[in-house]
Amino acid sequence: MRQIILDTETTGLEWKKGNRVVEIGCVELLERRPTGRTFHKYINPERDFEPGAAEVTGLNLAMLSDKPLFAGIADEFLAFVDGAELVIHNAEFDIGFLDYELSRLGPHYGRMRDRCTVEDSLLLARQRFPGQRNSLDALCKRLGVDNSGRTKHGALLDAELLCEVYLHLTAGQGEIGFGTPDEPAAQAVAATQEFAASSHGERPRVQASEEELAAHEARLEKLRKKAGSALWDAATA
Repeated sequence: MRQIILDTETTGLEWKKGNRVVEIGCVELLERRPTGRTFHKYINPERDFEPGAAEVTGLNLAMLSDKPLFAGIADEFLAFVDGAELVIHNAEFDIGFLDYELSRLGPHYGRMRDRCTVEDSLLLARQRFPGQRNSLDALCKRLGVDNSGRTKHGALLDAELLCEVYLHLTAGQGEIGFGTPDEPAAQAVAATQEFAASSHGERPRVQASEEELAAHEARLEKLRKKAGSALWDAATA
């Protein structure tokens, strides 16, 4: 299965107000392993940033004035993501902006969901951690992913962090290094090592919080009262 972890940065919060995409970052996974392939582009939005947006990204129109327009990178971007499952945190935001950009190029470009399926990692996080903060920063802290280098929002950096978070959210199998029929084991290991080298700090270690441990013990106590014992007690004796 081919997946693309995707993030965008924009000039503001609403594409309906004419805001534009200024940065796209993508990380490719194949069978839940990083391949080492990424896509990263800065884009000239042809308009200024809304108040606050420049502070979040560290970008401004002057910095992007020599970058290509979205029309200039659209075909390369679509070729990179075509046919993949996109994993996006708060997917409706990014998909809305990308669909808006495609619509400006003409109806023959269609919409993102015409080309890709979409998985919203924010919805996954809310299912796993209901009632808790599930921003990317909050999830990095909760799951032990080092985000100390994230002083500003950046599309490629955020896609790399989301890749780590997503693999933890979906069973944490991000470091399996076995080959597939189409990818020899040595290539798979090399790709994983390349991704690890670009990560920030040590590989994350997931540890249960005090709150999670307390919830676990409360669940066990209910089982003990109802059934007289819990299999967990025998397994950990």
